[in-house]
Amino acid sequence: MSWWMAAIYDRFMRGMEDACGAAWRAEILSDIAGDVLEIGGGTGANLAHYPSSVGRLVITEPDRHMAARLRRKLAASALAGRAEVVERPVEALDLPPASFDVAVSTLVLCSVADPAAVLRSLRTWLRPGGRLVFLEHVASDDPDRLAWQRRIEPIWKHVAGNCHLCRRTEASIEAAGFGIESIRRESARKAMPIVRPTIRGVARKPDL
Repeated sequence: MSWWMAAIYDRFMRGMEDACGAAWRAEILSDIAGDVLEIGGGTGANLAHYPSSVGRLVITEPDRHMAARLRRKLAASALAGRAEVVERPVEALDLPPASFDVAVSTLVLCSVADPAAVLRSLRTWLRPGGRLVFLEHVASDDPDRLAWQRRIEPIWKHVAGNCHLCRRTEASIEAAGFGIESIRRESARKAMPIVRPTIRGVARKPDL
């Protein structure tokens, strides 16, 4: 199934990316700098939006089919030579704690097996005061749409790479010990209705 997801992912996401996704990625990545860890890099949708202020970039992508497409896109990007792809989950990275200034999570916390463990790992890898920038689709605040998300989620997870529709990601970020600095809630245009509710913003690891 993962080879199929990798093959269709960019085409499936194109409408949303053209309508709002690419602009949102550019917005949250525009002022990051230093050593950056991106989790679940997929096919590389963020690569075109990283500024020149990024020094080192490590991208985790456990799915080998996604990782192959990501590496091809990376080789043709301005980041070639400054970035590496690691085919393992962030929880399994073999790195010293406090290795990064910024962590990036875009449309990935919906599909990881254990969001709390992933977020705890990000807090470990970030330096004191480090930032987590995020763009995620989440459970709807509208009761009717949330009811549909709950009905569809059991099937959706099996056909969409373990994607969950009803996660409360803002609460999970805070529960992992991050402080939310800024957050915006917006409907993703041209996306399927069940995945339109999104949040994006910045959270920070405490200085101490």
